[in-house]
Amino acid sequence: MNFALGFKPPVGESSAMDNLEKQLICPICLEMFTKPVVILPCQHNLCRKCASDVFQASNPLWQSRSSSAVSTGGRFRCPSCRHEVVLDRHGVYGLQRNLLVENIIDIYKQESSRPLHPQPEQQQQQLMCAEHQEERINIYCLSCAAPTCSMCKVFGSHKDCEVAPLHSVYKRQKTELSDGIAILVAGNDRMQAIISQMEDICRTIEENGRRQKQALCDRFDALYAVLEERKKELVESVSREQDRKLRHVRRLIRCHGDHLEAAVKLVETAIQSMEEPQMAVFLQSAKDVFKKITDTAKASDLERAEPGYESMAQFAVDTDNIADMMRSIDFQTGSPNEDDDDLEEDGDGLPGVEAEPGRH
Repeated sequence: MNFALGFKPPVGESSAMDNLEKQLICPICLEMFTKPVVILPCQHNLCRKCASDVFQASNPLWQSRSSSAVSTGGRFRCPSCRHEVVLDRHGVYGLQRNLLVENIIDIYKQESSRPLHPQPEQQQQQLMCAEHQEERINIYCLSCAAPTCSMCKVFGSHKDCEVAPLHSVYKRQKTELSDGIAILVAGNDRMQAIISQMEDICRTIEENGRRQKQALCDRFDALYAVLEERKKELVESVSREQDRKLRHVRRLIRCHGDHLEAAVKLVETAIQSMEEPQMAVFLQSAKDVFKKITDTAKASDLERAEPGYESMAQFAVDTDNIADMMRSIDFQTGSPNEDDDDLEEDGDGLPGVEAEPGRH
């Protein structure tokens, strides 16, 4: 849909004036009646120009009185009640003018031209239809999901489509976009909480790793030189597992952080879209924003660290072995998810490590 730019005078804010204006709207152009206003036999009113457009569309071979041929009249249906209107050779010029409605329009325009705080320089820019250059973009085609004008609905490419007033669709979709932003912001808060939780897991992994390494060092120091080589190997094993887990969790943090950053940028984009003053431009851009919000919400369920992943309890060792078996010392087998706080403490107060023989 192509648009051109025009200007629309500001509308009064009084509810009474708004209600009056609704009664002065032409059912064809969806704008205030343009004089002269004609009254149909069914008592409904139309702009003479709109009535002429509908009549010409229904009677394409009808000729005006100015032609040399003799005109024979024609017929069309009222757009409000579908009552058939039969015209004589004068066409729409034979319809009676509704002077009462025209006088009400004059009074309304006089009242609406006196705002409490007039600011004529701040006229609202209005988009015009590219196909009907004198028609404003004032309706929205629900079937094609595109803004259009009333002439396109009556005679153009949208005549068989379902339409609605542009301002009502604008308000509804702006509300929907606002709700989408709220959902996205709430999702970002949850994502930040997940990141904070995993940062705590990293700190716990580091603490548990340091504690287990200290326990190993204390035991191997008590066994003197015969345990030195083995001690180094086991300490390196703990460090490798600690590094592996840290790398995994930090990778998850980066993934969640990247997703959060993209979601924050999407919020900024959506907010900027909310500030778009042009209803038609807003509706055109809102579809992409809705799609991005939906895609971001679907991708929010990212991988997390498993419960108990931070545990390092599997690195506990048993030093109650005789000297000729020390060279075969290895970590105790156990569940990697075992909670460190549940490990028994020996006489030295070291969790998960039994006291040396003879020490009390």
